[in-house]
Order: sequence, then structure tokens, then C-alpha cells
Amino acid sequence: MSPDSTTPGSVRSAAELNEQIRALWLRAGGSLSAQEREAYELLVIEWAEAIRDGVIEAA
Repeated sequence: MSPDSTTPGSVRSAAELNEQIRALWLRAGGSLSAQEREAYELLVIEWAEAIRDGVIEAA
């Protein structure tokens, strides 16, 4: 499993996911391959879920 792949239902913070997204873009030099784009999309989905969960907890 690559370090950029995600596990559904994983419990990573939005900040951790944001760092992984930034690192992916830096490694890619601003142009994502098809495999990197897939990893990016999964990270963004997980990040959005983490943000939503944080808002729900705050409420």
C-alpha cells in the first residue's frame, strides 16, 4: 500500500490530511500523474469528512 493511499473510515485529522495533500503536490512538482490524481482525490474526500466531523463535534 502506498503512503498516499487511504483506508475508508480511517481516523486522521484534517490537519494531517492537509499536510499529506501538500506533500503530494510538492513531490509531484505541481503536475499530478493519473495515479497521483487518484491519491489526491481520496485524500481530499477524507479531508472533507474530517472537516465535517470536526464541525459536528463542535456543535
